[in-house]
Amino acid sequence: MYRQKQQKQQKPQKQPKQQRGMTLSVVAVAALVPLAAACGTEKADGGGGSDSVGASTGAERITGVRWSIDSVTVGGATHRAPDTAHVRIDDRGEAAGSTGCNSFSARADLDGERVRLSDATFTEKACAQIPADFEKSLGRVLTTGSLTTRSEGGRLTLTTAGGDTVRLSGSEDAPLYGTKWTVDTPGHQGDKGRAHLTFDQEAKTVSGRLPCNQVNAGATVSDGRITLGTPSTTRMMCEGSLMAAEKRLLGLFGGRVDYRIDHETLTLTSEDGATVRAVADR
Repeated sequence: MYRQKQQKQQKPQKQPKQQRGMTLSVVAVAALVPLAAACGTEKADGGGGSDSVGASTGAERITGVRWSIDSVTVGGATHRAPDTAHVRIDDRGEAAGSTGCNSFSARADLDGERVRLSDATFTEKACAQIPADFEKSLGRVLTTGSLTTRSEGGRLTLTTAGGDTVRLSGSEDAPLYGTKWTVDTPGHQGDKGRAHLTFDQEAKTVSGRLPCNQVNAGATVSDGRITLGTPSTTRMMCEGSLMAAEKRLLGLFGGRVDYRIDHETLTLTSEDGATVRAVADR
């Protein structure tokens, strides 16, 4: 069972509804079943090490990668994906992405060289520019059960037991500077507690939003480390859980942190071992 939800639109919205399976309305009454994601290994960037995570028949990592969806093939018929269709799975088994029209999130269970989605949540929008055949075919492939994963040469293929496939290609690492890094704030969904940071190379600063307050500080990068200055913040008070998360993030400032970028994921690790993760919002 999973939940569907709607994004805010200018037109009146329908109430989300639940039902067994993975469906999503497209255009008028067309149904779409959710996207699946892949799994694999993490790459180090900026001085960190690399650790194998998840399943892969090749030598390349799969988790932490923003995979662009290239095409889906069902029954011998291939449907090209929109340019913005993508999917990503992190090393905790959480998947997120977009069909090019609707966004989604789901749990991804890994078992050897296979991956399976469950507990999927989707937005429900009608986008005339997204072919319904593509979305329905994609749903058909990704919800038939366990998918075999194969990565090679920066590309990933997901294959059903019946031979239908989804083909994806990896993207380059997001740049540290100029990227809006949305911080993972456990226990908070949506805009509530949606912390983010942006590093400015020329000004040698970092600015953004903590779970409650705005923040600015100096930020100098060298040899895989970032020296963060004393933070300047606004003085708002929020609920206890948000303030606790904010205190944790503020603990990174006033010292040096190691940083690592794995495609769309930034990991900051303080000298005392505290770790904060953020995902590129682009």
